Parts: sequence; C-alpha cells; structure tokens
Amino acid sequence: MSKKPLGKDKFGVQKVMRVKDYFGDAMGQFALNAMSTLVGQLTYFYTDKVGMAAGAIATMFIVCKIIDAFTDLIMGNIIDHTKPGKEKYRPWLLKAGIPAGIVMVLMFTVPKIGDMGQIIYVTITNILLTAVLYTAMAIPYNSLMTVRTNSQEERGIMGTWRAATGYVAGMIFAICMIPITNALGGNQNAWIKFGFIMGIIVILAALICYATSRETATEAGAVVEAKEEDEEVIPFKEALGKLFHNKYWVIVLVVNLLSCIIYGLTAGAGVYYCKWIFGNDNLVGVLGGIGMIPTLLGFIFVGPMIKKLGVVKTLLVSFAMGAGANILLLFTKDIFFCYALFGSITTFATIPMMCLVGVMTAMSIDYNEYKYGVRMVATSNSASSFGGKVGSGLGTSIIGWFLAAVGYDAALTAAPAATKMAIYGFTIVTPLVIFVVMFILVSKFDLEKTLPAMKEEIAKRKAQNA
Repeated sequence: MSKKPLGKDKFGVQKVMRVKDYFGDAMGQFALNAMSTLVGQLTYFYTDKVGMAAGAIATMFIVCKIIDAFTDLIMGNIIDHTKPGKEKYRPWLLKAGIPAGIVMVLMFTVPKIGDMGQIIYVTITNILLTAVLYTAMAIPYNSLMTVRTNSQEERGIMGTWRAATGYVAGMIFAICMIPITNALGGNQNAWIKFGFIMGIIVILAALICYATSRETATEAGAVVEAKEEDEEVIPFKEALGKLFHNKYWVIVLVVNLLSCIIYGLTAGAGVYYCKWIFGNDNLVGVLGGIGMIPTLLGFIFVGPMIKKLGVVKTLLVSFAMGAGANILLLFTKDIFFCYALFGSITTFATIPMMCLVGVMTAMSIDYNEYKYGVRMVATSNSASSFGGKVGSGLGTSIIGWFLAAVGYDAALTAAPAATKMAIYGFTIVTPLVIFVVMFILVSKFDLEKTLPAMKEEIAKRKAQNA
C-alpha cells in the first residue's frame, strides 16, 4: 500500500519528510550532544576522580577548543571542495561516528604516568574526539539540512526535532552520569564503564542517522529537486573574508559563541554547586530531572512563540527571562528550591537559541547569495560552528580558571568562602552578563524583515541570467 502524498507547504514547496525521517535525522544530534555532554563533565572527572590540577585542565580545554574551532573551518573547506557528483555530507556520519564511540571510552582511561604524561594523554584524546571526530561529523550533519528538503517549514521542524532530541540526550546523560558512576563505585573504573555505554549509544545513533539521511530529497521514490545547486567554488580565504563582511553571519557567530559558553557552564557547574554549596553531588541527578520540565515546556512553546513573535523577538524574550532569573538567583543562591526554580527558567531561556541557530545561519547564507551571488553553505556552517566550539571550550575552561584562582582543593570536606564565591561567579554572574550581551546583539538582527524582498531579487537575477 502506497503512502499518502505529503503535499506542499504553505509556500507551495513540496514536502518530503515523514516522522521517521525527522527521527532518524535527529539521531545525529543525539550522538553529537552525547559527546558534548561527556566533555562537559570531564573537568569534574579530571579534578575529583583522576586528581589533576584544575588550572592545567582549564588551559588544556581552551587549547583543544581553539584547535577544534580551526578544524571546523578546514572541514567546511574540504566539504565545499568535494568533487561534483559525489555525496558531500552523508558518508561522514559513519567515517566519524563509529570511531568517536571508541574514543569516548579512551577519554576516561587516563593512565597513571605522572602529571605531564596525564596532561599529554588527555590533550590528545580531547583533540581526537572534539577537534577531529566531532567536527568531521557535525559540519556535514549541519549542512545536510540544506539538501534534505527545500521547504523552510520542514527545515524549521527539523531544527526543532534536532534541538529537542539533542537536548534530551544531554539531559539524560547529565542526570545519569553522576548517580550511575557513584553506584558503580565512584572511581575511575566506574567512569570507564559508563563511557563504554555512551560509546555504544553514539555509534548506534550515527548508524540510524546515516540510514535515514538523503542528499536529495525524495517523496515516494521520486527526486523533488532538493539537491543543492552547484556553485562556483571560491578560495577559502576569500570565503572567510566575505563572511566577516556579512554582519548577520557575524551576529550569529558571536551569539552562538556566547550561548555555547552558557551551555558549557551549565554542563559542568552543577556538580560543583551541588557538592560544595548543598553538600551532595548526587543532587545533580535531581536537578537534571527537574530540568526536564522546562526543557519539555520550552520545546512545546518555542513553536508558538516563533509563530507569534518571530525569530528575533522570541530570542529577545528568552534572553530577558534568562537575565532576570540569574538576577533573582543572586539573592537566593544558597536555597536549593530557588536554585532549582531559577535554574529551570535559565534552561527554558536557552532553548529558543538551540532551535533557531540553524535558522539564523540559513538566513545569513541566503544573505550571502543576495550580497555575493554565492551561498557558501558548508563554509558558513563550519565557520559559524567555530564560535560554538570556542564558546563551549570557554564555558568549560572558565570553571577551571575560577577554581584555580582560589586554590581549589578537591580533598577538603567543606568549601572555603573563596571557593563558594568562585562557584557563584561561574554559575550565576557569568551567565547573567552573557544574557545581557546576547540581548543587545540579537536586537541588531533585522534580516528577518528584509529577507523576503531579497529572495525576490535573487529570483529575478537568476531569471535574467537564464
């Protein structure tokens, strides 16, 4: 029995995706977020389970993330220069996804080979996972959206599915990691076992995404002309120059960087807050469970918010909520109920950006075509993720730097006042400042109003050239 035709979206573009397609595509984000969640917990693992110095770990992370960010640019250039007629994006889901699952286990098998030997080991394994394998999977995966469907409506749904599935992956692992590793003994061996489980899950998710992905959108076996148009390949240096003269792309770059700092802080700060402020690191699991509520609400309401307010106003409202929640938390920082409540509001405030960063990047790519006559899809996505990589690295490193500045000692039974101030600094004050800066930047993103007219102009140019 043949499937019911999907029809066209409200703009008259053929739809090509069903629920299984959205689910399969989202499994790629599940795998990527599982990796990033693991990296977010490594500071605690290295300092409290392996016994490494917080300052050294913080510096290692930022060095790795800077390398990671540059490999994004290299990967984008590799993809944009793939020979015509070959699949550009889909093969990398396997080439990178399978070895990534293996390296995730190696992240926890830090040998006892002295301080310098351990720093070298963790640097190499972090570079392998984040700068090489994560990048080699993430850049092609992010670019797949442009060739999977021509429908902006379906792309928006894809973005929501990806953000929701990825966030659920992050929350599941964040909730389970500390309680499970503690139940397994709380030592390094327990973390190795958990890493093995995560590695298997990442490999399976990558396989599912590969099996359901397409580089030409098809409906009932027929190609519906969603394949990316071939365009003139321009030199990498020239492409970067053009991007940095696209103010909308620059705004997305910086806001993505800042939002990823918040994600990095959130992933790593909670366990320190629970251990030293509330006296029980197992409370991380409780907070993770509570955090699922605003996560679910966020993904329920983000669609109606976008429909009612538009992209920019949705982000402005969410950033204002995040800033307000952290201001209130400054005055109630030692009360668990308030920490959970205002932390939930902060979580809700980050979800619209998760859903819309791909949409905003796509808008900036359309502006590339309007301004320069070329879209530079992979390079735009890779260079944009440059900011995300540096941001998540900074988020993780900020925790280590704050702790190193106050002489953090994991062996103490109670936190000194200076340690508590450092924890308040990277948990509350830093996100507050970031929310304010993001609010200001997004208020300058006026492309949403002018893009329809620009697309009409692009269509006229193409008609004249034809």
